[in-house]
Amino acid sequence: MKEVVVLSGKGGTGKTSVVGAFAALAGRKVLSDCDVDAADLHLLLSPTPLEEHEFWSGQVADIDAEKCTHCGLCEEACRFDAIHDFAVARVGCEGCGLCARVCPAGAIRMKQNLAGHWFVSETRFGPLVHARLGIAQENSGKLVHLVRQKARETAEHAGIDVTINDGPPGIGCAVISSLSGASLACIVTEPSLSGIHDMERVLSVCRHFSVPAIVCVNKFDIDEEGTRQIEEYCAGESVDVVSRIPFDTRVTGAQVHGIPVVEYTDDLRLIAPLESAWKAVCMRLDGACT
Repeated sequence: MKEVVVLSGKGGTGKTSVVGAFAALAGRKVLSDCDVDAADLHLLLSPTPLEEHEFWSGQVADIDAEKCTHCGLCEEACRFDAIHDFAVARVGCEGCGLCARVCPAGAIRMKQNLAGHWFVSETRFGPLVHARLGIAQENSGKLVHLVRQKARETAEHAGIDVTINDGPPGIGCAVISSLSGASLACIVTEPSLSGIHDMERVLSVCRHFSVPAIVCVNKFDIDEEGTRQIEEYCAGESVDVVSRIPFDTRVTGAQVHGIPVVEYTDDLRLIAPLESAWKAVCMRLDGACT
């Protein structure tokens, strides 16, 4: 199983647009959206859900009104100000369990928390595994791992050798969960100060987990000096910059129409760099995804 994860050190670099282009250019593959905090790959792929499952994570406190003696100790002990009038605000509760420990009447119990749902869907580009967190629910590596695992299982069941994962931005728990054990990381960056800085950080995470990486510079022409800095840094780190994608408002137009940009226009100035990036991915996976 070859597993490609598309990452970005920061949000807004165009990572999902690149994954959408890969979805249209690749042959047989399974897609997954591991950016569960802001899952938007489905906006480009228009999936039809085949399966829907609940995702339970963490705990929240629940007060039994019949047992409660209204002593107020739980409200005093709660550091998150989540208990008022002897009731727990689910949005404010962090699930620490202190209120249940201090309650002398045993009126508080910790209940499993329904944090969201995950889906196995069908698209015209192949299967897609994705998730949706509930309101005010925090992301964790647990859900990202679940999405990746189900994508691999879907691929194995269908006899497909490649998965393409739309990873989350940053370098936190969700990124680690989406990256560890992957075959290749494709990092999408932009020539801005924050884009360069955060690209360096995510490359260090790739090195830590021994995952080979390549870099695509999106919107390279908004600051060609910044692009040159990216290329010089990557050369010093023995990381290949495989594509320079120009800034183009048609990328936004494709998003508005809900289709990958490679289907929205046939202008080679925009399409050729994306095709080059995909060919570079395939080359590093020994041609498994052509």
